[in-house]
Amino acid sequence: MQRYYFDHNATSPIDPEVLEAMMPTLREVSGNASSIHSFGQDARLLVESARLQVAELLRCEPKEVVFTSGGTESDNLAILGTVRAAAGGRKHVVTTAIEHPAVLQTCRQLEREGVSVDCVAVGSSGVVDIAAVRAALSPETVLVSVMHANNELGTIQPVAEIAEAAHAVGSLLHCDAVQSAGKLPIDVDALGVDLLTISGHKLYAPKGAGALYVRKGAEIESIQFGGRHERARRPGTENVPGIVGLGAACELARQRLVQESSRQEALRDRLERAIVGQIPNTWVNAGDSPRTPNTTNIGFAGIEGEPLLISLDLKGFAVSSGAACSSGAVEPSHVLLAIGLSRQQARSCLRLSIGRGTAEEDIDHFLAVLPGVVERLRTLAPAER
Repeated sequence: MQRYYFDHNATSPIDPEVLEAMMPTLREVSGNASSIHSFGQDARLLVESARLQVAELLRCEPKEVVFTSGGTESDNLAILGTVRAAAGGRKHVVTTAIEHPAVLQTCRQLEREGVSVDCVAVGSSGVVDIAAVRAALSPETVLVSVMHANNELGTIQPVAEIAEAAHAVGSLLHCDAVQSAGKLPIDVDALGVDLLTISGHKLYAPKGAGALYVRKGAEIESIQFGGRHERARRPGTENVPGIVGLGAACELARQRLVQESSRQEALRDRLERAIVGQIPNTWVNAGDSPRTPNTTNIGFAGIEGEPLLISLDLKGFAVSSGAACSSGAVEPSHVLLAIGLSRQQARSCLRLSIGRGTAEEDIDHFLAVLPGVVERLRTLAPAER
């Protein structure tokens, strides 16, 4: 059976050029990048080359890049590290209702430690209200954490305006850019961010590699203990193959971003128009808001997303009913509830996220199968519409 992948926001396949860049590190480079002998220095050279590639994608200085194991660790380091390093006893954090669990659960941990956290509501647009963020800020605010683009809706957040508001009260701004890196241009100075998270497996690099941008002068404490790797911010022997893969992926993303974004946006828009036009009682969540070019979230009245996902998988199509981290969860998506959908409506939605390997023919095949699957499920188990 031919298989089609429409779940790039969950993870992306390793790009062949990324794999090619990694292979010598697995076959030939055996040294520890912290060792001073030639074997170690061979590895160190590769790590620092990758650091430069990441910095060029983010438009920052290489020394501001901290390598981690991925987005979750980077988010934890940014949030916990900033709050624990805060001077003067300031203990207030502002975030939003549509953040990834890596941010929301970290903020809940801070609450258990006595930190005050305000979670700003988001309306049907899926875009954070800057006025609501300003209203939540106080002289005690040490950090604001807001994502660049939402993982379920693709909605792009007004990060630069929020950064300006945060800085006005002396707060730092952390941005989870896991879903925007490689899809949208990122310039840390233009965004005004002090910390920014990326993850390799979302931009065609291997799982287990990520990075945190830390602006020069921003104070964070390490949340792990051991050696003084990564300027004493992230102890542990460097994952040289993963770091090299991340660097190569960032280089490719920088080269291909404009062309691929335009191509994927055209495919995404065609997919949305066809689904809404061919299948009654469907809608696009936050469809009028600025979004990443590869992402759409569509509701299908009368059925639930999980049976639809399984039915499509049996026909060879990989889609998602929410964040991959929440697969198997009984509760509907917190993001879809946050934008005002009922619990029943939130359960009826699918996220489709395309990528570099998605072709026109893949869209054609999906559109040929989807209407029949939806009609069959509505007939078999009609839910409240």
